[in-house]
Amino acid sequence: MNIPNLLTLARIAFIPLLVIVFYLPFSWSMLLAALLFALAAITDWFDGYLARRWDQSTPFGAFLDPVADKLMVAVALALLIEVYEAIWLTLPALVIIGREIVISALREWMAEMGKRSSIAVSWIGKIKTTLQMVSIFLLLGFPPGTLVANLGVATLFVAAVLTLWSMFQYLRAAWPHLSRSM
Repeated sequence: MNIPNLLTLARIAFIPLLVIVFYLPFSWSMLLAALLFALAAITDWFDGYLARRWDQSTPFGAFLDPVADKLMVAVALALLIEVYEAIWLTLPALVIIGREIVISALREWMAEMGKRSSIAVSWIGKIKTTLQMVSIFLLLGFPPGTLVANLGVATLFVAAVLTLWSMFQYLRAAWPHLSRSM
């Protein structure tokens, strides 16, 4: 157990705290939830940076880091779907959550075949993740219908488009292995 892995575990521990804070009956609860989400997003970047800088990458960390990221994003998007109750937020949120499930399954399958490196994270995936984090922060932190929240919805749509693009890249990279095993 090292500091990068502890930061990843802390990000997972933030999830129930995020949900509890989100539902507090105070006017500032969504803003505090947004700040907790931002702190978790920063630890996502920071734990990877420390693991590389200190040469502390571990198989456990390589497994747990994307799981923590996907859990945090999926829970936050589920909370936002409830608040917004609108197709224009629900659709990109479900595209993002669905893509994460597909790619997680694909990575697991490729790892079982010993081909996990065939579907490494691309720069589009990194941009997608950044846009997701920014949009979720904006959507959590500002009431629906405000200019900033509308910017968050627009950013979520861009993230959803990049989500689909990166999914197709992953599937294309994995296709030779997939087609041989059908």
